[in-house]
Amino acid sequence: MSASLDQLAGDRVLILDFGSQYTQLIARRVRELGIYAEIRPFRSSRADIEAFGAGAIILSGGPNSVTDEGAPSIGTWIYEQGVPVLGICYGLQLTCHLLGGKVRKSDHREYGAAQVRKLEDAGIVAGLDDHFGVWMSHGDVVESIPEGFVAQADTDSTPFAAIADEVRKIYGVQFHPEVHHTPQGKAMLSRFLFDICGLSSGWNMADFLDEKARDIQAQVGQDHVLCGLSGGVDSSVVAALLQRAIGSQLTCIFVDNGLLRHNERETVEEIFGRNFNANLVVVDAREQFLGELAGVTDPETKRKIIGRVFIEVFEAEAAKRSDAKWLAQGTLYPDVIESVSPTGGPSVTIKSHHNVGGLPERMGLGLVEPLRELFKDEVRALGRELGLPDEVIMRHPFPGPGLAVRCPGECSPERLATLRAADHIFMDELHRSGWYSKCWQALVVLLPVRSVGVMGDERTFEEVVSLRAVTSTDGMTADWVPLPYDLLGRTANRIINEVRGVNRVLFDVTSKPPGTIEWE
Repeated sequence: MSASLDQLAGDRVLILDFGSQYTQLIARRVRELGIYAEIRPFRSSRADIEAFGAGAIILSGGPNSVTDEGAPSIGTWIYEQGVPVLGICYGLQLTCHLLGGKVRKSDHREYGAAQVRKLEDAGIVAGLDDHFGVWMSHGDVVESIPEGFVAQADTDSTPFAAIADEVRKIYGVQFHPEVHHTPQGKAMLSRFLFDICGLSSGWNMADFLDEKARDIQAQVGQDHVLCGLSGGVDSSVVAALLQRAIGSQLTCIFVDNGLLRHNERETVEEIFGRNFNANLVVVDAREQFLGELAGVTDPETKRKIIGRVFIEVFEAEAAKRSDAKWLAQGTLYPDVIESVSPTGGPSVTIKSHHNVGGLPERMGLGLVEPLRELFKDEVRALGRELGLPDEVIMRHPFPGPGLAVRCPGECSPERLATLRAADHIFMDELHRSGWYSKCWQALVVLLPVRSVGVMGDERTFEEVVSLRAVTSTDGMTADWVPLPYDLLGRTANRIINEVRGVNRVLFDVTSKPPGTIEWE
């Protein structure tokens, strides 16, 4: 039988966030190992940190330099509690800086894949090959380590790639073991948590479901909750979770914003009718959204308009439910970290998300975000725990702003119709070929350019679309999928022949990083 979080006291990990874009990945990797983890801002008080009762503390990476004035820091008491500490990237540099070592700006920034050489078979590198691949992302370098520490691994340009004070159980790595591009990273974290810290696994998605249902009940009490249902994985899981937690206190609202996929509205109504036992209200707001977006081409402006109109639509609908006090949204960890650090840390904003943050006070609704601690694959696991069918759980991710982020330039009804038709053909070919399930996400982008072509012995000057397919586990990093040429050929041929106004089809072979999965 799974353990409750109260029973896991001691067998839990506290991650202090110094602003890394990968901080949430650390939590995810720890949870994958069956250990409960929470992220807190580096500026958390000593009392709060000690009250958490961690059996291990991990210091995340971050974008700052420890040598900068006002750089994020923490008291040296963190190393004196008898709780093992692991510093990752900035966390390693901060550890050295605070405990008497020296850190300086490097002559060149080390970013990307690197080969590490193991110097001794101990610490978190114990049991690994003599040479192993890692992912680096740092601009500073440790020049000397504090007294009591030893170097356990290095690279040609980083003399202290892994360090340890085995007596005090303080460890540090200059690379990122939490990312997919460090193949043995999970083994390193396992070594730290189980062998060094002596923690036990006992937390899983069933625990999360039980705890989150109780959290929702405590948060909303007897109030009514509105849930924005889009038909995607996230909102469907949110709706099912809320239905489990509060039953008839839930009303789901589907907003047709004119930015949806082919037959999305009909599909949602059909699937919802078969799999949910709650009220569903469908709001046709196509004219409102597209009217506001007319003539707008800036990506951030488009996102903000969509977010504002979304709130306005819900505000109008909420006015019809005098007992509605809360709005539930399917915000995930990647949404949060790409917008602003969820823990108050110094993360850099990459792009805004319309479903992140508080709601305008005038709306009079509180915010319920039960999935904001999860990544996409964890949401799917939660959906299975809730009994949702694979046709819902295994749908590819679809962005909150819809086709607007796949339509660089103006989102006119005509351009959206073109994009929608091309996307439908691509999805159809992926399903027919069996490649849909092999891709984490696939999409079509309508480019803001036109191309000269020849069709029926006549010159054309028409739209260009780009196909994109990626594989990923969490959306934080992604690799492009080498789809078969015959599949690409069939898709391109169908789009050009069946979608009026398109005469050229491209294929995007950009990974993340450096690109994002969506184009805007």
